[in-house]
Amino acid sequence: MLNITYRKALPADAPAICEAQIKMALETERLTLDPATCEKGVRGVFTDPTRGTYFIAEEKDSHRFLGCLLTIKEWSDWRNGEVWWIHSVYVIPEARGKKVYRGLYEHVQSLVKQSENLRGLRLYVDKTNLPAQEVYEKLGMNGEHYHLYEWMKTF
Repeated sequence: MLNITYRKALPADAPAICEAQIKMALETERLTLDPATCEKGVRGVFTDPTRGTYFIAEEKDSHRFLGCLLTIKEWSDWRNGEVWWIHSVYVIPEARGKKVYRGLYEHVQSLVKQSENLRGLRLYVDKTNLPAQEVYEKLGMNGEHYHLYEWMKTF
């Protein structure tokens, strides 16, 4: 069993986060990300904290990177508070099945529970990513309320 710690990411974690995002995009959506663009995007979160907050899972003793997620704030007028969207979830393959994501999720969920201004958590998942959907459902999340629609500019 892994001895894992969960924490807010630091700028020094940017290379590991960027590598994780490149692997995640290829694995889950068969997208090849441009490393330079991805690096700028990850570092952009650290230079402007209004863009979001990364959280890291790492082995306690070795500080080996195990996984990450990004939270992004959304104002909910219905709830008079913020909802955090979970984005950019990645767990390294050798740590999967060892509850690394569960720990990250529970860490972030505890922050929401402790805050008077935070109301909940949301995420979206690729329709074909069935393993991730199973994990989210085991944690008590559901996809019963909304369908996500998007338009993305192509480069």
